[in-house]
Amino acid sequence: MAGVTSSGDLVLKGQYSTDKTTTGVKLPVDLVTDTYRTIVTCVLPVEPGDILDVDARARVTNDTGVSRGTSGYTVGIGAHLWMYDCDPEPDEMGNVPVVSARPWTRIAPSWGDNVSRDRHHLPIHVTAHWQVPADWPPGHRIVIVLRADAHSTAAVDGDTIAVDAGYTLLKIRRQALA
Repeated sequence: MAGVTSSGDLVLKGQYSTDKTTTGVKLPVDLVTDTYRTIVTCVLPVEPGDILDVDARARVTNDTGVSRGTSGYTVGIGAHLWMYDCDPEPDEMGNVPVVSARPWTRIAPSWGDNVSRDRHHLPIHVTAHWQVPADWPPGHRIVIVLRADAHSTAAVDGDTIAVDAGYTLLKIRRQALA
């Protein structure tokens, strides 16, 4: 994971934000920790060496067991900030790789917490201070992504954790060294 490699005064080059949660996103509850779902994304122009100050927020609700009339169970939620190139070069056949086939880079440490049925709602807050690599292709935009996963040893097939509408926000300050 690349960090900021220089210090000094920063110049603000732009601010970007979105509160558009990915439509209909629910986190499937399972035993594994790699069934991430995208919660929110933001596309922005960048240049090599830009420093991105990222603040991502969302909220999830644990309603496991409600449809069965049971008390439900505690679910672990893991969240991560990622990035990928929005404008990859086409292959020799002229095909641009689909998003899932592009290289994704995690730009912040993993975040996690548990949400019980009693706690019910869990706010997610993940931040990053990340520097665009020096070899970033000129003119390519970057996509910043908040993804999350739900897992439990008590998982019941078909259970999901809701990502609550109205609580998602992704803010990015694009800066450069003066």
